Formats: sequence, C-alpha cells, structure tokens
Amino acid sequence: MVQKAGKSLELHRIAHYTFFVGLLIAIVAGFFRTVFTPEVLVTTLVILGFVVGLFNLTAKETTPFLIAATALMLAGIVNLSLIPGVGLYLRNMLSNIVVFVVPGAILMGLKTIWKLARD
Repeated sequence: MVQKAGKSLELHRIAHYTFFVGLLIAIVAGFFRTVFTPEVLVTTLVILGFVVGLFNLTAKETTPFLIAATALMLAGIVNLSLIPGVGLYLRNMLSNIVVFVVPGAILMGLKTIWKLARD
C-alpha cells in the first residue's frame, strides 16, 4: 500500500510541475507569438493540459477547477486587443491559457459525469 501511495504522490507531483510548465509556456508564447508555430504550440499545450487533467486533480479540487476553467473560457471571449499597448499580448496569453486548461476541464467534466452516473 505504501508503494501505491508513493506512486500516486509522484504522479501528482509530476502533474503539478506539468501545470506550471504549461502555464509558463502559455504566457511566454503570448509575448512571442510569431516565434512559435501555432501547430506546435497548440499541440504542446493540449498534451500538457491532458496530463494535468489526468493526474493532478483530486475529488475536492474538481469543482474549483471546473469553475476556474469556465471563467477562463468566458474571459477568452473578451477582445482584450482593444487595450492599447498590452492588449494583444494579454489576448494571446489568455488564448494560450484557455487552450491549456480546456483539455483538463473536458477530462474533469467527464470524470464528474461518470461518478455521478455511477452513484
């Protein structure tokens, strides 16, 4: 049992690091949008988002994560590029963060529905 708990803790830790790496990539790519090819950026963020959704979240983190993901997706609708100077960078960063968070939100939503249907 100790080995299983240790393995679970290690996966949880890897997912935490994956979250910070994905968030850092999303923010940096927002500043340097022309440096990153869109296909590579989106693919990387989606894969990292799936890893976070699969291994990071516990049952008590599900609702706050889904609420935060919904808030980010709704914020992504706002045209931040209208803000002079920094608006384009903010829009790019938020778009990247949404691409990163959505796969995890999909997985958490499916896990939640599965648990509700099972009970």
